[in-house]
Amino acid sequence: MAPHPVVQAIIDLSAGAIGGTACVLSGQPLDTAKVKMQTFPSLYRGFVHCFSSTYKQVGLRGLYQGTSPALMANIAENSVLFMSYGFCQEVVRTMAGLGTEAPLSDMQKACAGSVASIFSSLVLCPTELVKCRLQAMYEMEASGKIAKGQNTVWSVAKSVMKQNGPTGFFTGLTTTIAREVPGYFCFFGAYELCRTTFADNMKCSKDDIGVAPIVFSGGFGGACLWLVVYPFDCVKSRIQVMSMIGRQEGFFKTMMTIMRTEGVRALYSGLTPTMIRTFPANGALFLGYEASRVRDPSPSIPLCWCRFHRGIQRAH
Repeated sequence: MAPHPVVQAIIDLSAGAIGGTACVLSGQPLDTAKVKMQTFPSLYRGFVHCFSSTYKQVGLRGLYQGTSPALMANIAENSVLFMSYGFCQEVVRTMAGLGTEAPLSDMQKACAGSVASIFSSLVLCPTELVKCRLQAMYEMEASGKIAKGQNTVWSVAKSVMKQNGPTGFFTGLTTTIAREVPGYFCFFGAYELCRTTFADNMKCSKDDIGVAPIVFSGGFGGACLWLVVYPFDCVKSRIQVMSMIGRQEGFFKTMMTIMRTEGVRALYSGLTPTMIRTFPANGALFLGYEASRVRDPSPSIPLCWCRFHRGIQRAH
């Protein structure tokens, strides 16, 4: 017997939160290096130099700066994404003239995930702003751009409220949406296409391809996402961090300024730790999901891969 819809929703959200937590804890040091290199590309010769310098300067805790808002971002985004993704799938079915339970094509699922990301961006932007500022705090203080003392979530939040009010938490929202919409389209498209390829080669359904192919498909989807939208993420990080010292230009002007003064290569600063992070983050998310999900009591019914499918979206 299938769980009650409310119970199923609680299971999905809880599993997504646990999987997201595993994803953050395993990938946070690499994410910290990414943000530092995006914001201060001239300070570091590369990923290894950034990683080792941060460890020498601040210690291990420096690599985990911004973990609390990162966890909040994962849980909040997953919750909204779960609800909006299901809703967007129904909208796609209606627009395509399909029945309620009709399966969607890979392209249709990509479109649903892309639209759903608009809603998740609204809860993701404020938490990512705090996270990015904490991750780049050492460099901002060392360069004399800001006074020391803003090294906690609460102090950063108070600074945002004092400087810009509640709307300050949505600095970089346009850039976040510009990143998420094409990013999630690429992720869902690549993820579903990869699963379809495995299923065709293994002569089975997409739900029966096994653990390793699904983890690889998630990693492949995440890699495709970042290769396409990384410059957008770089601009977002610049806007959110540098807004600490004054009002920043919008998305297009910031991107053009970076390209004109630092070159196109600066838009890809920090890509290496991001690509390294993609697969282990997916693996950690999978393990967290496996540990928290519930098996169907009937042995004739396969494991509910749909919960994994929903939760793996965040591991990019």
